[in-house]
Amino acid sequence: MIPRGRLRTLRSFRRAAKTDAHEQGRLGNRECKNVPKRNAATTPYPQAAGNQSAMSQTGISQPIVRHPYNVIISLPRIALRPEHELKITRILAYRVDLPLREGSYHWSGGKSVSVFDSTIVRIETDEGLIGHGEGCPLGPFYLPAYAAGVRAGLAELGPHLIGKDPTQIGPLSRFMDAALKGHPYVKSPIDIACWDILGQSCGRSVCDLLGGRFGDDVPLYRAISQQSPEEMAEKVAGYHAEGYRRFQLKVGGDADVDIRRIRAVAAKLTEGDRLVADANTGWLMHDALRVVRAVADVDVYIEQPCASYEECLSIRRQTNHPFVLDEVIDGVDSLLRAAGDRAMDVVNIKISKFGGLTKARLARDLCASLGIAMTIEDTWGGDITTAAIAHLAHSTPTQLLFTTTDFNSYVTVSTADGAPQRTDGRMAASTAAGLGVRPRMEVLGKPVIDIH
Repeated sequence: MIPRGRLRTLRSFRRAAKTDAHEQGRLGNRECKNVPKRNAATTPYPQAAGNQSAMSQTGISQPIVRHPYNVIISLPRIALRPEHELKITRILAYRVDLPLREGSYHWSGGKSVSVFDSTIVRIETDEGLIGHGEGCPLGPFYLPAYAAGVRAGLAELGPHLIGKDPTQIGPLSRFMDAALKGHPYVKSPIDIACWDILGQSCGRSVCDLLGGRFGDDVPLYRAISQQSPEEMAEKVAGYHAEGYRRFQLKVGGDADVDIRRIRAVAAKLTEGDRLVADANTGWLMHDALRVVRAVADVDVYIEQPCASYEECLSIRRQTNHPFVLDEVIDGVDSLLRAAGDRAMDVVNIKISKFGGLTKARLARDLCASLGIAMTIEDTWGGDITTAAIAHLAHSTPTQLLFTTTDFNSYVTVSTADGAPQRTDGRMAASTAAGLGVRPRMEVLGKPVIDIH
């Protein structure tokens, strides 16, 4: 006679064996369900024999479980992808100007921009699913990336991707690296568009696919363009009234003026606010040392004071301020080196700098395992970039997400419906399938690249 507890267990196994996830209209997997345009297979699972796994005509393998009372039970294992692959049939790119609401944006070294040149990528598939991504470098003088380079790279790389399965994210990422060496900012909008398609094919948000949603929303920072100390303090006070509690102050100019900037802005903050003095590589080491020593009594984070990693590490070792690295962290190798040297307390992960969501997620998960806090963002962009940022940020453990940003609130042109909108200095990723955005084709206009 089977004991009652064992009998309950056996019955639960039998119930699981009878469950056909396809008849329920979903894949039943944590990452993928509600796949559109797929026939719901009704073929019964084949009879299992021995200890071998069985495979049904639906592509769903069934591991064989031997119960303690020698009852062999066949359990359905749900496939992680549809019964046949999607194929990329067309890649289009659109050029869109994004003027700044404040008129211009200034940072270290006298660099500035008033209109961003953004490229929106559209990937079409043989089953009608369409994904979108966006690439928007911060001018040719910030990182080794420039706006026209995004489009030139797409024209080179795009033809190699026709016929590839956009839902096979890992293999596609490796293929792009083999087909085009370097140029991660070119691959980023393609990678983002493929995540959008993957989410749509599974009926899940990209946030879910990147690891799951932490909390209800995420905290935003506001970048304060480099101006006089008084003007910057006034802007911080205004954005503070709108709900922002984290501020990235653009310094990296004259050391004496930067000291005044930091002190003027710090005086406007309240308990719980966070202030980051971001030099964007603009200081020489002696100026950086002067600044950090002059504001030793101020609660401020120091971000990327100098151009090289070695210079930043030197400053890091001579200050007690929390330290952020950004421009010198562009891959897992540099991230591991900095973690080993204890070179930062916070790292800035820009999606396009890593080559898209796939590699940015890898860096994010590595930081999470190492206990390093993160700012999740990109170089710049509009609605689609902001959506991608929101999905990666919202799937980051709350304790380790230092801050993120809403670039679509900085510009005057909206390129897509459904993008995250800030509320009291916070935003949330869409719960709709994929990125959850719908491009405004009347704004995008005619494509500048059409590969098919």
